[in-house]
Amino acid sequence: MSDDRLLAYAAGTLSPPEAVVVAAHLALRPRAAAFARTLQAVGGRMLDDVDPEPLASDALARIMARAETDAGVVQTPRPLNDMPQLPEPLRRYALGPWRWRGPGVRIRDVHAPRDGDCRVILLDIQPGRVMPRHTHGGVELTCVLSGAYAVEDERFDVGDLEEADHETLHQPRVISDEACLCVAALDGQILLDGWLGKVLQPFVKL
Repeated sequence: MSDDRLLAYAAGTLSPPEAVVVAAHLALRPRAAAFARTLQAVGGRMLDDVDPEPLASDALARIMARAETDAGVVQTPRPLNDMPQLPEPLRRYALGPWRWRGPGVRIRDVHAPRDGDCRVILLDIQPGRVMPRHTHGGVELTCVLSGAYAVEDERFDVGDLEEADHETLHQPRVISDEACLCVAALDGQILLDGWLGKVLQPFVKL
């Protein structure tokens, strides 16, 4: 993961869909999670050195409303979906039904906060399947939850994170013996490459 994206996550400025995927990645990468917590602690200490600013007139009311909501007690959220194999950050969200998207490919919406057209989905791709060669209208952030896939000469295993955008042209292929399950933050739609891709584009939606 890029340093800029990790810093944005630690600072709380990453878009909500991307933050969900990064949280899943960190749940599968304890060392990276420890580093993220260190960045958050450093950011907190830096805030201590910032000159105080006047509070908004409704600040106390908002704080009290938050306190009444959680009563100051840390509770583990109840799982909201039927996939116990998911990392804990993804267990917090309800899931939509599986939808067929081609032979050996299905997707499922994760009902996490959206940011415009950017949303979170699960992709389940069977062994040996090759996705269409494509680029992106925006950001695509993908974390492998089980199995493995490759793009060109790069391999992504469980916990690995791929960062793609409009400058990325790739063709993911599943290389594991088991299905590859991924969570992705997808901004807009994938854009298929070549003349055939342009013909098929209206029929390919994630």
